[in-house]
Amino acid sequence: MAVDISAEIVINRPRNEVAAFASDPGNDPAWIGGIVEAKTLTGPPFGKGAKVARVASFLGRRMEYEPEVVEYEPNSLVAMKADSPFPMTIRYTFAGAGRGGTKMTILVQGGGTGFYSVAAPLLAMMVRRNVSQDLKRLKRMLESEAAH
Repeated sequence: MAVDISAEIVINRPRNEVAAFASDPGNDPAWIGGIVEAKTLTGPPFGKGAKVARVASFLGRRMEYEPEVVEYEPNSLVAMKADSPFPMTIRYTFAGAGRGGTKMTILVQGGGTGFYSVAAPLLAMMVRRNVSQDLKRLKRMLESEAAH
């Protein structure tokens, strides 16, 4: 099974604010659908080598996984790899988007075994939909926060 999806959105907030919020695992439950709990397992500062514990609910299953930050460039890139529940890489990129906005892109790549390999087409479709919804939720949150 292979999942290779990307989604992007322009958020009308400065890149450093968008990157800081989206890169903080403590904020994951607020904007990433299905994430019930997330915390950094390693001490500050957050960066390459940091490990994150996430608890999620996906396709009716509880998943606990610990992605590790494998690439990090402040305000530009966060790339995490996880081995379970299936091998995957998640990349967040942040780029300037005119008028002080930020283009955020999420790329999810991975493969699975067992249940996840059998459900590959459904899994890819659901991940694509969920990532798009997550970005829209993040945009609403950060833009409405700026209005207050």
